[in-house]
Amino acid sequence: MTSQRTSAMWHPFADMSAVAGHDFVITSGQGAHVIGADGRRYLDATAALWYCNVGHGRTEMADAAAAQMNLIASYSSFGDYATQSTLDLADRLAALSGLADAKVFFTSGGSDAVDTALKMISRYWSLMGEPKRTRIIARERSYHGMHVAGTSLGGIPANREGHGEPDPKVQNVTWDDAEALAAEIDAIGSENVAAFFCEPVIGAGGVYPPPDGYLARVRDICKERGVLLVADEVISGYGRTGSMFASQRWDLQPDLMLTAKGLTSGYLPMGAVLVSGQVAEPFWNTPGLIWRHGYTYSGHATAAAVASVNLDIIEREQLVDRVADLAPVLSAALNPLAAHSHVAAVRTVGLLGAVQLRPDVIKEDPTIGARLVRAAREQGVLTRWLADGGLQVSPPFVITREDLHAMGRAFDAALDSVGSTRAKSDRLQVDLLPDTTTDEAGGFGSSDARLRADVPPHHAA
Repeated sequence: MTSQRTSAMWHPFADMSAVAGHDFVITSGQGAHVIGADGRRYLDATAALWYCNVGHGRTEMADAAAAQMNLIASYSSFGDYATQSTLDLADRLAALSGLADAKVFFTSGGSDAVDTALKMISRYWSLMGEPKRTRIIARERSYHGMHVAGTSLGGIPANREGHGEPDPKVQNVTWDDAEALAAEIDAIGSENVAAFFCEPVIGAGGVYPPPDGYLARVRDICKERGVLLVADEVISGYGRTGSMFASQRWDLQPDLMLTAKGLTSGYLPMGAVLVSGQVAEPFWNTPGLIWRHGYTYSGHATAAAVASVNLDIIEREQLVDRVADLAPVLSAALNPLAAHSHVAAVRTVGLLGAVQLRPDVIKEDPTIGARLVRAAREQGVLTRWLADGGLQVSPPFVITREDLHAMGRAFDAALDSVGSTRAKSDRLQVDLLPDTTTDEAGGFGSSDARLRADVPPHHAA
């Protein structure tokens, strides 16, 4: 719904000249749907901003927050202070992480987790007697939050525009070639390289799954050269790819994992850096050392209580396995859209996807992204425009097969409305997809080289 007044609210990532006075107000949500102030029910194709993994309207989460607040809402965790909900969550995350002797540093969100990791890595190498290790490598297309450090680290040039030169200690390498990483480390000198930051699945940069063998080779390159490997799982963590963490699915064996979003499913802001015992060791075992870093809300008691209930729901309802079950259904619902004249590619992995438009179409009409998002909204589906020119798909894990197919049909109609064309037979393929589609092998493949469908194996939560 469009409001009738201009609010003082400054929206993130928004053209305020267009948004001011036209806020689209969400009033409530249930499962994979939300209700707008216009009274309409919308399918939430993005789980808000990649995060509402367990779905909207979970009163169990609200009850947990109220119960904790009735005890104590929060308390500083600086020095030796702690609350029980935070201690319990730290132990649980350490066990889930798969990292050897893992430790957990809590933050207020994903961008904080990125900055925390960068400072932790710098201090680690100083403590290890290798202060020359200051160089950081990340990937083109990557997104690592919008704090100052994360802005430099990310591989989306538009996010750095107008903010001066990026940090000269950061270097971006091509996103899909592990040997480019090896060559860059060797050119800089491994003795000068502190860490490589890697989203296992590139998210905001366009939803790009890792090429076959890429992550295994990255893992080996970093280990061979003594470079710390940081997995940015702010989007992919807590089940999004069909494993609790994408690092486990692809056996990445990182030294640090950055998490947020799905940690609480967005019910309260919280992030966590999961740290291997090797990296934590000098911080934990050097008498008199105080690492002077932390946030007012690090380990917030109520956020921790909500996160624990969120994990309870994920495990009790076997939502990680559900993601694995629904992954081929998502592919089946979206892949036919590649036949549209405006579409360059469709990519899916787990419950992540992108329907990317052709660069020439975007160049000819720079407004097409906003118009396509609006057209999908008119069809009853909420999505957003990704950095490389595509529609984001990252629905709540509780979405149904029927809703996934409805999403595909809505995107089909939205593409039609902005002038994209396709063959009638292809349109029938979308319209006639059965709501009871399962993960049978035959129905989900395609010989079209533009399609990137991914059917993950089943994993226990």
